[in-house]
Amino acid sequence: MSKLDELIAELCPDGVEYKTIDEIAVDIYRGSGIRRDQVTENGIPCVRYGEIYTTYGVWFEKCKSHTQLEYVKSPKYFEYGDILFAITGESVEDIAKCCAYIGNEKCLAGGDIVVLKHREDPKYISYALSTVDAQKQKSAGKVKSKVVHSSVPAIKAIKLPVPPLEIQREIVHILDSFTSFTAELKGKLTAERIARKKQYEFYRDKLLNSNDTVKKTTIGEISESVTVGIANSATRSYRDSGVIMFRNQNIKENHLDDADLIYIDNDFSSKYKNKILKENDILVTRTGYPGQACIVPKKYEGAQTFTTLIIRLKNFEKTNPKYVCYYINSISGKKYVQKMQSGAAQQNFGATALSSMPISIPNIDIQNKIVDVLDNFEAICSDLNIGLPAEIEARQKQYEYYRDLLLTFAHPFYSFPYC
Repeated sequence: MSKLDELIAELCPDGVEYKTIDEIAVDIYRGSGIRRDQVTENGIPCVRYGEIYTTYGVWFEKCKSHTQLEYVKSPKYFEYGDILFAITGESVEDIAKCCAYIGNEKCLAGGDIVVLKHREDPKYISYALSTVDAQKQKSAGKVKSKVVHSSVPAIKAIKLPVPPLEIQREIVHILDSFTSFTAELKGKLTAERIARKKQYEFYRDKLLNSNDTVKKTTIGEISESVTVGIANSATRSYRDSGVIMFRNQNIKENHLDDADLIYIDNDFSSKYKNKILKENDILVTRTGYPGQACIVPKKYEGAQTFTTLIIRLKNFEKTNPKYVCYYINSISGKKYVQKMQSGAAQQNFGATALSSMPISIPNIDIQNKIVDVLDNFEAICSDLNIGLPAEIEARQKQYEYYRDLLLTFAHPFYSFPYC
């Protein structure tokens, strides 16, 4: 039997009592509006409601923002142990997200925040209010729209298990340990992902730039054409199906992202027959992140692009398109793009600059070997990019699963992690 089981058997032999927020509240009130332009580098610590969604977790010790007292007409303060609810949001599923403040300063609560004062363990209350059951109560009756609102009466009606303080503190100890372990594991997995990507980039750049004896040429000299895709507005020709039109946002390093595709009608596409894509064309971004390159696979032959750069090589017997694509994405290609891009508000990279890009072209056998090596590296990195985020997500779900089980008090806890 775990320590938590023993405490529950001793202190709650008939089960854990459920109470509403109204029943545990010593005081509950709304904050006072603090505009974004009233946030200052120094001054009184404060929290604006949006930060509860974006900045703070289950609990926090220091405020990110500050303001000046003269900006706030009717200042509303919070202090150690108080729970903050964001009662305005963009999602029914997340409305009334809350966090516990466990710092030592007296802070200001912004508008659309509800402050709960109570005598329970603050971390416990915040953990209990983050469960699936608590969120269902927060979301009940809310209608999906651009802005979702909750209220003080709705917050007061939320029910949650409220065991004696000793049990609350033991649960907080367990969940803090599990949270720390999950965060540490996420950090290690993310670091592994970054390290593998850097390793791949190192070997790619070495392979593509290590032979000084290879004669330099330019993209223009090895290409049949370097052009820009459709540059006229196609909005009126958008359809639910038809000819795919790729945009700069679809072009990633070494692959086409087919999420969020748009389609144009055949009549509009036929006006630009000379821009229709062929297999093994190389697409390069002009704006956003200029200079990212990928190959057009066979399944997208016949598609169009909107204002992206298109390289069509002269001779596949002498030039491997994947080699050229890898080169453009290498450190040498990136340095050239950075040097040649123009525009103040939005950086862009043009067809003339791309045509003039210097490139080392060894014989085709060496190109093919380099491509084989880099394809293998790319596959490994791709597997990591799929596997590691999936592992991180699995650990987060595991944490949420155990958190919700702990806070339903429906199971013995001797088999739980950290109990």
